[in-house]
Amino acid sequence: MKFRLYSLALLALLTFSCKGQTSEATQEVEVTETIEKTADLFDADALLERVRYLSLDSLEGRQTGTKGNLIAREYVINQFKKYGIAPLLEDYTQPFSFEGRRDKKTYEGANVLGVIKGTEHTEKYIVISAHYDHVGVRDGKVYNGADDDASGTSAIIAMAEYFKNNPPKHSVVIAAFDAEEMGLQGASHFVKANTLPKEQIAMNVNLDMVGRNDNNELYVVGTNLYTQLQPAIEGLELPEDFKLSVGHDGLDGKQSWVFSSDHGPFHRAEIPFLYFGVEDHKDYHKPTDDFENIQPEFYAKAVTAVIAVFEKLDEMKFE
Repeated sequence: MKFRLYSLALLALLTFSCKGQTSEATQEVEVTETIEKTADLFDADALLERVRYLSLDSLEGRQTGTKGNLIAREYVINQFKKYGIAPLLEDYTQPFSFEGRRDKKTYEGANVLGVIKGTEHTEKYIVISAHYDHVGVRDGKVYNGADDDASGTSAIIAMAEYFKNNPPKHSVVIAAFDAEEMGLQGASHFVKANTLPKEQIAMNVNLDMVGRNDNNELYVVGTNLYTQLQPAIEGLELPEDFKLSVGHDGLDGKQSWVFSSDHGPFHRAEIPFLYFGVEDHKDYHKPTDDFENIQPEFYAKAVTAVIAVFEKLDEMKFE
């Protein structure tokens, strides 16, 4: 496949990042040179719009148990419906409760779970996940969490959009987990509640912070732990000026991300995973993690790369 991005997304990039350009004509030339071909994988403008909405100040940081979190949940459900994602359970939500680690309060959360049935391996599921919650309001400042993890939440919906025209061979669960920021609570509940029998879960693909990186670099974690997954990242045709790096798996001297996000509970249950994310940026867990700092070109390339990896995973046979 030849991967190219959508013009409106690139125009948005120029709006956010090219303030030093000398003229409007120069910007137009850059767009023309960048876009040679377009791959109809997903709507890159809709990808950005979902991040913009989920990171609005009015959602007040989407902390579990708050009104903003409920608004985000309903929005994600409506996006699932829009792209024809059927509910995995009786409806789209999987409620759960837990005790806060510090304040010992009882919190009520809910995962949003959808399913896309596979064309061949209908009883083997690949769980594609991201978390829609964030840390809320602190000291009067809203932590919007545009990259963390509105970017991942929108990306898994873009993948569902891709599956409409490219049905997967394995069944796919699209999981928007809640309460990741409070200790991976939603993903832990999904695994511990035996939502799907363990033997039916082939693996987890988790996306958390995929919307920006100044080095055009996205990390994939898991192939050094689950070596059977290594072929999925080999021989990929990736977007230009984009790097998919392996590491942060506790084996390379870098900070370990093995339990840093919602793939952790799957790994603890000995379910293979691949985690996609960027290294921490200056706005990580700060009130400046805003939509305006998302890098549209990198973001669309990152989602494109994850889709390319998924295609190879989908060709594998999971015992």
